[in-house]
Amino acid sequence: MNAVPSEVELVLEFLNTADLEGGSDELRDPAALRAWLGEHGLKVTGRRAPTAADLERALAVREALRALVAVNTGTSLPDASRATLEAAAARAHLGVHFMPDGSTAAMPTATGIDGALGYILAAVHHAMGRGTWGRLKPCGRDRCRWAFYDTSKNHSRRWCSMEVCGNREKGVAFRRRQRSEPEK
Repeated sequence: MNAVPSEVELVLEFLNTADLEGGSDELRDPAALRAWLGEHGLKVTGRRAPTAADLERALAVREALRALVAVNTGTSLPDASRATLEAAAARAHLGVHFMPDGSTAAMPTATGIDGALGYILAAVHHAMGRGTWGRLKPCGRDRCRWAFYDTSKNHSRRWCSMEVCGNREKGVAFRRRQRSEPEK
């Protein structure tokens, strides 16, 4: 089984801070957002503590990224999600930087929450450039939507877990077929 590439790991972890089925959210308040970013190497610099507005922007970026991941399963990116991501990239002052070894990197120059979110967006850009982004998908079970990295050879994985979501969806489909078949 292939490991999750480093350029998508941060994005996966950010997306999965929300358990949509269970209703819990690791990013429950501004302090939790600051702690999560710090735990993931995204130190929030600046003099002021994150605010409720910062948290609201971070959650909006997370859900816009969830919509962007869904594009990998054939949906279109909603205009509102695209606008949210573009606004976040602009607030982060995300730009191309030339490295001492001659390579380039997309990096934010903003500080604070906007800069931290910019590093997440830069990871998305990097994953797209490396060709690993297309394997990032949302679980096909509508109640779940957990993000996962598809390591299957033909990119056909549909659920975050075959043991949980896959079995539940297959059970629902089986019961639906049983109800629709005429009795003999």
